[in-house]
Amino acid sequence: MRKRALAFGFAGVLLAGCQPADERPEIVVQRFFGECGAVYGASTDVAGAETECGILTTLINRFAAENPDIRVKVNVVAWPGYPQLAAQIAAGDPPDLVTMHQSVIADYSSRGLIEPVEPLLAEANIDPAAFTPAARAGVEKEGRLYAMPWDTIGRLFHVNTALMAEAGLMREGRPVLPNSPEELLAQARQFKQRTGKPYLIQAQVSAPDFMVAFLYTYLLAQGQPIFPDARHVRLDTPEARRVVALMRQLNAEGLTTRNQDFPAATAAFTQGRGGIFPVGTWMLGPYDAEAARRSSALHGHYAVAPFPRLWGSPAPFVDGHAWVVPAASRSRAERAAMARFLGFLARYNYDWSRTGQLPAFAAVLATPEFQALPHREDIAALARTGRQLPGYVERQSAVQGLIGEELEAAITGTKPVDAALRDAERRVNRLYAQMM
Repeated sequence: MRKRALAFGFAGVLLAGCQPADERPEIVVQRFFGECGAVYGASTDVAGAETECGILTTLINRFAAENPDIRVKVNVVAWPGYPQLAAQIAAGDPPDLVTMHQSVIADYSSRGLIEPVEPLLAEANIDPAAFTPAARAGVEKEGRLYAMPWDTIGRLFHVNTALMAEAGLMREGRPVLPNSPEELLAQARQFKQRTGKPYLIQAQVSAPDFMVAFLYTYLLAQGQPIFPDARHVRLDTPEARRVVALMRQLNAEGLTTRNQDFPAATAAFTQGRGGIFPVGTWMLGPYDAEAARRSSALHGHYAVAPFPRLWGSPAPFVDGHAWVVPAASRSRAERAAMARFLGFLARYNYDWSRTGQLPAFAAVLATPEFQALPHREDIAALARTGRQLPGYVERQSAVQGLIGEELEAAITGTKPVDAALRDAERRVNRLYAQMM
């Protein structure tokens, strides 16, 4: 029996050796956005797909089906995927195309870990002039493009219009939003007096991103340079004190919810327990679906708008997703396959915008299909007015965590505003001083 098994095994090796080698160029696509193979694993119906995961899965499936001369391998990583990418780069075996937040790109580009993409964009016939201003700003670092932008994401005012009407803050079917800090406080007080509910719903617990985005937005609006250079932040300023004092006043007067994490704040909004939830573009789809349910407190009473202008000029802080190329040696055929993949994705940027994110290509904003999507005309200005931090700012996520901790202390009243801003500035600058 042993000899027979060995004979069969040897024959199998011979047969395998006779198989023709797969000489197609291979590209390894690494992405986050979740796993949904059970629903979309074999689908190429991009138009019929829903959610970020579903749309991207069907896009990659369709590319593979339409380009059989390219071998496509997909790595789905847990969000956000950067620890795995770092390990792959350290091992000298990075993927070819990777989803990355635009705010993270500088961490990699400054160390030569990802490549400028101008040559691939040119081969794909993608003109960088076609990107929206916000999308291009997100991928341009020190004068070079280090990614193909895929979208723009930012915070919005998600509004319960039934409660706004009860508060007398609707005009011609649209919510009346403030144009100054004084108007914001006056409207918030009027809202609470007439409805008995808080004007704002906020996630203040374990959610530094909103508070930091609020601060960044209104510092940018006032023309305040938050990061004067690559190793310093500037927060101990009159402009910053004005913004944080406003947030503290809203909290002190009970004009916003308190002590809620993101799931609790989401539940409060969908149950009609407050007027406005300032959260991201990525929630537009779920809340619009909630507003379509007859039993929902939002049914027929949902609107969205960019953050209102309270100081200076509109300058909402935004981020976005992009496709980067880790630095590696690749064949000419592999690079041609990568360019073809980027060109394919660019043609389907409208479908990606169905997720609620704004498209990276300006032409999509003008299409009837995009404008017909719910609420898109209300938020399209973000693609033009959205602002990012300077391209040299690294470790944005870690910085956000440090600033967020101090903002939480200031807003809840456990630390004076001046002290919190000084401490935030000191902690961030110390972080940068310790970087290699």
